[in-house]
Amino acid sequence: MMLKDGQIISKHPFPSPHPNIRLFLVTYWSRGLKVKGLLAEPKDERSYDGFLYLRGGIKNVGKVRPARIIQFAAEGFIVFAPFYRGNQGGEGNEDFAGDDRHDAFSGYELLRQHPRVKEGCIHIFGFSRGGVMALLTGLEKKDTASLVTWGGVSNMVLTYEERKDLRRMMKRVIGGTPRKYPERYAWRTPLNQMNELHCPVLIIHGAKDENVSIQHAYELEEALKRERKCVETWYFPTFNHYFPPAVNRKVVKELCQWMKNQTLSWYDKSKNDEGEKKYGNAVGITNDNRYERSRNTN
Repeated sequence: MMLKDGQIISKHPFPSPHPNIRLFLVTYWSRGLKVKGLLAEPKDERSYDGFLYLRGGIKNVGKVRPARIIQFAAEGFIVFAPFYRGNQGGEGNEDFAGDDRHDAFSGYELLRQHPRVKEGCIHIFGFSRGGVMALLTGLEKKDTASLVTWGGVSNMVLTYEERKDLRRMMKRVIGGTPRKYPERYAWRTPLNQMNELHCPVLIIHGAKDENVSIQHAYELEEALKRERKCVETWYFPTFNHYFPPAVNRKVVKELCQWMKNQTLSWYDKSKNDEGEKKYGNAVGITNDNRYERSRNTN
């Protein structure tokens, strides 16, 4: 039997600490490989927006955490988080936004095929290295409802330059330095393709982030605005890569509401010849942890 990308091969219950969320360890098909991931579903039988969670790190660094997936599912989503190829029993080898991007693409298809995911309502979320995976997936999947990158990588050359501690891994996985293989790093850097991204984007970043500098956010914001795309930024002047728990929880709630606001909008081709979406306002956080916010809807 010919398998399709995103098709579930096996699905086994996984212990869930939340009384209203079911977790499953899933094996799914991705470009000829059996890849693993974690699926979270609210226990009722209602339909929900889909949420593709794209993790950061590589191998055992930045592994998918069940508690984090549940956090998003509890906001009213069916969430799927690929482990990426070669991880936790999956086939193949992870290659840092190389061919492993197809595991994200296939994860999107898994949500599209899910019987309880609303049609046209799949959102993409990427944290850290997952930021570039999210951008690549948004470019590939033209019907993406919205995209959020939090502390996200957007420029792989910049990552190589800034993270001396990652250079050995990047040379091993990518095959060499940006000077030796500029095309391999360019392939992993989607900034010059933002004209092909059609969904609204929310950029969240801490100004004191030393894992992924805020320059990644600035470059992505500039690239999107240059192409007159819908982009909103939430910049936190005093935070680094990892936000304080209380603020993290608030931001999760707000970004989830922002996503849902995007699916409340409709195409109106009679008023807009290009059929572009009309986007609702994002909800702001109104506590003492203030942040700088900007919005572009051109």
